Amino acid sequence: MQTTMEQFQNVPVRRLVWKLGVPAMLAQFLNVLYGIVDRFFVGQIQGEGELSLAAIGVCAPAVTAISAFAFMVGIGGSSIMSIKTGEGAQEEAQAAVNNGFFLLLLLSVAVTVLALVFRRPLLFLLGSSGEIYPFAESYFRICVLGTVAVLVGTGMNHYILAQGLARQGMLTVSLGAAVNILLDPILIFGLDMGIKGAAAATVIGQFCTLCYVLFLICRRNAQVRVRTGGFRLAVMKRILSIGSMSFLITLLDNLIVIFLNIVLQKYSAPGMGDRYIACAAVIQSFMLIVGLPAQGICSGCGTVFSYFYGIRDYGRIRQAFRYLLALCMVYIGALFIVVQVMPEYFVGLFLADLDSVQMASEALQKYTFALPGIAVQFAYVQGMTSMAKIAYAFPMSVFRKAVYIVCVFVLPLYTGVQNVFWAGSISDLIGATFTLVLFFAVANPKIKKSFVTEESI
Repeated sequence: MQTTMEQFQNVPVRRLVWKLGVPAMLAQFLNVLYGIVDRFFVGQIQGEGELSLAAIGVCAPAVTAISAFAFMVGIGGSSIMSIKTGEGAQEEAQAAVNNGFFLLLLLSVAVTVLALVFRRPLLFLLGSSGEIYPFAESYFRICVLGTVAVLVGTGMNHYILAQGLARQGMLTVSLGAAVNILLDPILIFGLDMGIKGAAAATVIGQFCTLCYVLFLICRRNAQVRVRTGGFRLAVMKRILSIGSMSFLITLLDNLIVIFLNIVLQKYSAPGMGDRYIACAAVIQSFMLIVGLPAQGICSGCGTVFSYFYGIRDYGRIRQAFRYLLALCMVYIGALFIVVQVMPEYFVGLFLADLDSVQMASEALQKYTFALPGIAVQFAYVQGMTSMAKIAYAFPMSVFRKAVYIVCVFVLPLYTGVQNVFWAGSISDLIGATFTLVLFFAVANPKIKKSFVTEESI
């Protein structure tokens, strides 16, 4: 009996991209609500809303960095599973599932302990002030308790998506998001828990996702089933090798947020640092709406690249790049138009003070002026990663981040701290250009040549 992936050969690539990418996009759009709903509700807390919002902005890089371990194992292991399935090596595909699950459990324990022990110096390193710290510490400490749910739930969901089970993958994320949305107002306002209630709602939602993922991968008739035994160090190293790029990219994304917060505190006038960080938290919220669903599209379609690379079908790989880029461009392009035309409607969801709304709206427009460039980054980086072409995917992603970091530190020196937000647009434009040049001038010709060479042997 053919697996879902083996049936890919009979389905047009455009339909595959739509079938896998759209449900994964919707799932991640709902996942965005984890962070967005928290920020919306805490921004409404009487008397401490702006400080609570800034606190979540400070915690965001560390919380996201924890999820980077899930993406590392999930993307690394699922890529191996898809490639080996395409090659017909089912035993090695199963080994990727087993060893990925074991790695996620180990990492969950280590990350939880380290994050709790070093939370105070970590939060101040991330840009917390003395006034923000009590709120940030409460939120972060509770979020860390959900580490095992984040790592195992999110990580193993990649294996579900990699089997072409887009609907089930969407439901796993949707369940947690729905629980979080339901509990946020109850815990924050009904039980008067404030920012602690936002963190608790998030963690409870994450454990609901974990339970459903475990149900899917442990039932007897599951296509992706975790089996006991078969732990091999070589397989774990391979998973980490492929997934390390995704891990490093996520860490660099968080480093970008950290540097931005540090610069805003350093170069702002007295009393303005926390206000600018609150503006940055709003921008982070919008970029979650952009980034996570786009990442969902690409992750959902990752198995298309992996499988057709495994069977050496260059024509379908080329089509997959074209359709994936188009889907990402439509989604991100729509958001680009909205945020450039009416940013105040989005900002107003989080901030009530009119001066703060105007300040954050201007910052958001500057940050997103070249937003469509991110679509290029997501499509080509994910495609190369899914084919285990890390030597090309890594510089494509890192170059943009390096440009951003340089801009964050240079712009305030010559143009004022309010213009540091242009760093996002400058890096998006230059990063997309670099990605296209590297792909069409170097990566694509070498991939095509390697396939032709194999066919002629």
